[in-house]
Amino acid sequence: MAPEQRGHKLCFYTMFFNHKYRYLFILLLALYTYVCTELCQVYNYFQINIHWYYSFAIILLITFFTWEINRLIATIFDKIFPGNEKIKRRTALFFFTGLLLAYLTTISIDLLFAKQVLHEEQSSIQNPLKLTLIYTSLINLLFHLLNLVVVYQTELKAKELEAEELKRRHAQAELSAIKQQINPHFLFNNLNVLSGLVMQHSNLANDFIEAFSKVYMHILTNQNKELIELNKEVSFLEPYFFLLKQRFPEALQVEIDIPEKYANHYVVPVALQMLVENAIKHNVLSKKKPLLIKIYANGNKTISVINKLQPRQDTGPTSRIGLNNIRKRYLLTANRDINVEKDGNTFTVTLPLLEINNHESINN
Repeated sequence: MAPEQRGHKLCFYTMFFNHKYRYLFILLLALYTYVCTELCQVYNYFQINIHWYYSFAIILLITFFTWEINRLIATIFDKIFPGNEKIKRRTALFFFTGLLLAYLTTISIDLLFAKQVLHEEQSSIQNPLKLTLIYTSLINLLFHLLNLVVVYQTELKAKELEAEELKRRHAQAELSAIKQQINPHFLFNNLNVLSGLVMQHSNLANDFIEAFSKVYMHILTNQNKELIELNKEVSFLEPYFFLLKQRFPEALQVEIDIPEKYANHYVVPVALQMLVENAIKHNVLSKKKPLLIKIYANGNKTISVINKLQPRQDTGPTSRIGLNNIRKRYLLTANRDINVEKDGNTFTVTLPLLEINNHESINN
């Protein structure tokens, strides 16, 4: 049941009594009851002498009319008592109304068979009437217990759907907030570089502006997507590394090794850029001590960004905002986590490469 339909949720759901296979269920239940009655020699206990076909016909009619009476009552109660107030009282009223009408119908069926078919007097049908009333009570109870099971399962499923919808909306809101962290840091760093180039190297400034526009256009175009093809993300790295070279001439070395077979896999947008920025932020870069960053795809459908450990002395405690940003986006988007490893010489972050057939419509 969709959440928007739950405003009319009722205690007396008609979906059980209106089930499309209800008549098959009635027939099988009547047949099962008749077989159990014969095997347990119930007729001998009640001293009833009746042909098997009359016995089965009576059981089938009682089962059918008990079902149909409750189906009619359920439909009427749905119209008379909309909403969810006083559920216990209405459930009891539903049960006893159905039972009373089923009793009246059972008595009528017994009298009809006794007079028109068996040609018996009313006094001789006392035991058959007791037996059929017992059966009617049990069958009515069974129907209502099954109906309550259906009601419970329906309500439980609706609550689960509501919870999933709330969780999805919360995740989308959180993901949107996380994505907003990407732009300010990138803008601040590169505008500072650009201001210096305009004053000193006007020709290089034009190239810088062109590369900057490509990178920023990529971010604007893809930041609202949940996933992006790896080949697009890698192609974005070329102008991005040009920008970095202007910030850190001869102080940064980058190696990329990504086989073509991984081109159509997916990563979260701008994740590689953020990992490179993270490495630059926390390590020393100089002409004498250049920082080496390697980006390579692994055979186990992951991509790693690894850098030499040349930690700065003035960075203070790390907040890991960038890593947490990427981790949360992977968890919220694909329920996959990233892997972070640190040894004495290197720092490595490994991202899952997601299959295209699992996410081909995720950005739609």
